[in-house]
Amino acid sequence: MFFRTLIVAAIVSVVAAGPCVRQYTVQAGDYCDKISASQGVSTYQLAVINQGILNPQCTNLVPNESICLGYQGEDCTTVYTVKKGDTCDAIAAAQNVNTTLIHENNPQILPDCSNIYIGEVLCVASSVIVPPPVGTPPPMPSGATPAVPAPPPSTPAPTPSSSPDSGSGDDGDNDDDDLPYCDEL
Repeated sequence: MFFRTLIVAAIVSVVAAGPCVRQYTVQAGDYCDKISASQGVSTYQLAVINQGILNPQCTNLVPNESICLGYQGEDCTTVYTVKKGDTCDAIAAAQNVNTTLIHENNPQILPDCSNIYIGEVLCVASSVIVPPPVGTPPPMPSGATPAVPAPPPSTPAPTPSSSPDSGSGDDGDNDDDDLPYCDEL
């Protein structure tokens, strides 16, 4: 689950980050989403700040090792943990922010919000705090549980076919000349 966020973080252009203002000492049994939720830091921010330290699967956490949680000026502490059934619109409404801010503070989220997953920690601040991504975010990792299941595939509507005796089309008698134009309705 952390993999998608770390991949996005790896392609983010980080410009002269400030000093680390919050640190955390890794405990046995920790994983990145657990740390994010317990320490009030978005999953994306944790990945960005610790890129090059944490692997994409976040399986290399070492107990008693210290990791950074936030840089000065880039430390979102207003967070929300995604639950089953959540959508970006619902999260934004509940947190009194707009979806643009949700996406700007969590650039790993796809435009249709289909890749948020249960347990992911999102920044829901009322201003932009994180650096923007460079490139296209990867898809949701395998094994992650989407907050909202994908809709079933839709069946395309049948296309009408015209036959000579169906009454459709122009029959050449110019009887359409007296019909109003769309702007006259």
